[in-house]
Amino acid sequence: MKKNVTKFRGSRTCGGGTHKNRRGGGSRGGRGNAGGCKHHFVRNYMKGMAYGKHGFKRPLKVLSSKPIVNVGELDELAEQMVQYGEAYKQGDVYHINLAELEYPIAKVLGNGRITKPMAITVSECSISARSKIEEAGGSIEEYVPPVKEVDIEPEETQKPDVEEDI
Repeated sequence: MKKNVTKFRGSRTCGGGTHKNRRGGGSRGGRGNAGGCKHHFVRNYMKGMAYGKHGFKRPLKVLSSKPIVNVGELDELAEQMVQYGEAYKQGDVYHINLAELEYPIAKVLGNGRITKPMAITVSECSISARSKIEEAGGSIEEYVPPVKEVDIEPEETQKPDVEEDI
């Protein structure tokens, strides 16, 4: 079978009808995503693009980006944190203060296993994490950030400079 390149050699329109037919993007129904909701609906549907609006965007005041720490991770890293001076060990209990470790608003979650008793200072803790820590012989202390005191001094009343005309 002949290739189309050799078959149409010397032909002006190469099987495209008149010379006007293959001009621009009109001969293929538009360029890019044109007609995705109209004449190319099936093509877009097969790609996973759907007709109309879908879903919603959550308001920014609802979103939170708190760093989370799992109990299992703290258990694995406890000895290493003592070596680096980020925590200390008193008897068998590891004392970890997450508020001092760049995590003032971190939340401890209960994923993982605990093998060591730990005393953790953190602002938030899930119920499962609290129960696992207390079962292992540890405790959770709630971190309350210090309140900044602002002294507002009344401004001195200034007398306007008035030049007296004589």
